Amino acid sequence: MLIVYKRMMAMSGRFQKQMDFLLEIDKIKEIYRQTYIADASRKENDAEHSWHSCIMAIVLAEYFDKDIDLLKVIKMMLMHDVVEIYAGDTYCYDDKGNEDKEEREMASAHRVYGLLPEDQKAEFMAIWREFEEQKTKEAIFCAILDRVQPTILNKAANFISWQEHGIRKEQVLKRNAITFSGPEEIASYMKNLIEKAAEDGYLK
Repeated sequence: MLIVYKRMMAMSGRFQKQMDFLLEIDKIKEIYRQTYIADASRKENDAEHSWHSCIMAIVLAEYFDKDIDLLKVIKMMLMHDVVEIYAGDTYCYDDKGNEDKEEREMASAHRVYGLLPEDQKAEFMAIWREFEEQKTKEAIFCAILDRVQPTILNKAANFISWQEHGIRKEQVLKRNAITFSGPEEIASYMKNLIEKAAEDGYLK
């Protein structure tokens, strides 16, 4: 009877940690990015970005390796921005903000994933690190999605974000180097989009 009670208490503690984490990550809805939604009426939040990127992963998976682990890609897209709950969103073209981004996000990762049971904390920390390192095919897929998603929204909103920040063509090209190394369909689409934006004066 005592063994059963201990098992129940252990499960109860695990479940409570999971519920605490799930409630805490609701805060991601309050983290706003520099990207505007398509109608340019407001900026999108991290939760919207994560959702949209996951839908993109499902739709565009056919252009990547057939044996790619799509579930892992979706986990990675959902989990990698959770660290911004405490670290905040750092604009990809903000050189100063990016100086301490890694340090801030590492501390945040330990804090937010630390709410979970140890095995899940270890899993999600590993997924987050894999995304940041961008070496595996799943991480590269995610990195490409992470660049394409805000770009198509930016285009729909007449490149308002690039204009607000005075972004230069070479910055966008550098940011998308990994995109250009990906599937030809996506690489060509992005190259043409960037060239047209520069020609039309949306990029410096």
